[in-house]
Amino acid sequence: MGKLAINGGEPVRRKPFPKWPVFDEREYNALKEVLESGAWGIGGTKKPKFEKAFAEYQHAKYGVAVTNGTAALEISLKACGIGFGDEVIVPPYTFMATATAVLDVNAIPVFADIEPDTYTLDPNSVEEHISERTKAIIPVHIGGRPANMDELTRIARKYDLRIIEDACQAWGSEWRGKRVGSIGDLGAFSFQSSKNITSGEGGIIVTNDRDLYVKAWSLHNCGRLPTGEWYEHHLPGGNYRMTEFQAAILLVQLSRYDEHLKRRMENASYLDSKLSKIDGLKTMRRDERVTRNAYHLYIFRYNPEAFNGIPKARFAEVLRAEGIPLSPGYSRPLYREPYLNYYVKCPLSCPFYGKNVDYAKVHLPKSEKACYSEGMWLPQYVLLGSREDMDDIVAAFEKVRENIDELKPF
Repeated sequence: MGKLAINGGEPVRRKPFPKWPVFDEREYNALKEVLESGAWGIGGTKKPKFEKAFAEYQHAKYGVAVTNGTAALEISLKACGIGFGDEVIVPPYTFMATATAVLDVNAIPVFADIEPDTYTLDPNSVEEHISERTKAIIPVHIGGRPANMDELTRIARKYDLRIIEDACQAWGSEWRGKRVGSIGDLGAFSFQSSKNITSGEGGIIVTNDRDLYVKAWSLHNCGRLPTGEWYEHHLPGGNYRMTEFQAAILLVQLSRYDEHLKRRMENASYLDSKLSKIDGLKTMRRDERVTRNAYHLYIFRYNPEAFNGIPKARFAEVLRAEGIPLSPGYSRPLYREPYLNYYVKCPLSCPFYGKNVDYAKVHLPKSEKACYSEGMWLPQYVLLGSREDMDDIVAAFEKVRENIDELKPF
């Protein structure tokens, strides 16, 4: 296929992949309607309409639209009564907000390892990390792939724990036909600008529990109750309300989402069939219980030893030179992030907890392998492309495979 582009050769692809975000006149009209209504925030109709529509889409009874996915996680934890001295089990292969939300309610993130072929929480590791202080589990549906909700639900029931699903990358994903976010006690979603449904920023909490819904609603709206007086405050809540502009955009985004999800799943399946044949690449394990996958990320496993010892960051650079927006993904597990290792204040050294937390002593081999050498991904917008686009991706990987001797390990 010729010389590698990073060494001066012709790249496989110069054409850009589909532009993100996707929008048309419907978003323009929705924004214009809100603008002209004068109800840009409180008192509008778009936010409650979106809360109802998205909750129903996720097979849940209730929705609370908030400012972002991090706020959705934090409010969910508070609604469950989690706070000082409590422990919450989280995976280390995720965005930092999963652990930060736990810290923000003055609880302790306890890290459990991931499954090596799904990158979701390993139920066996979760059970090993449960203590008398454990109050909840936060499974992350990473890249859109549902975690093993059968086993995690069994464990939660056994130990009387809450499940707060971090579904910030998993709109419409299903486990055994049930939409994620509605399987546990609460589910948190994000609509940040890179997400498959976006309003630039935004988030939502979904639940089937009326009591948790009322608490979450109160916490996101200054402690008010859904049917209470305006200046009557029952909980120490804040202002985490989504705006009418965001909700209007999201209603339109939701209307076209199934079409996008179908295309992403078809293209991901095609890539699986092709990339799995390339020595040194492994696709993630197929599981018939995963009945829909949002594919916010197309994640696969890279073996540096099969590519002359080239580190994954360098491998991603080589593919990007060929016109493929490959990312090396998370470069370290969360427990190696500076903010967790140099943060010495409460709650990590809280008298209510009774001991100091030292994340330097945490070692989870599967998570470390995923971060340091193996886990890589393509962004979701790539999967909105054509079959020709997918063939370019495959051709680029094949080109690097065939010309690997041009590259030397650092």
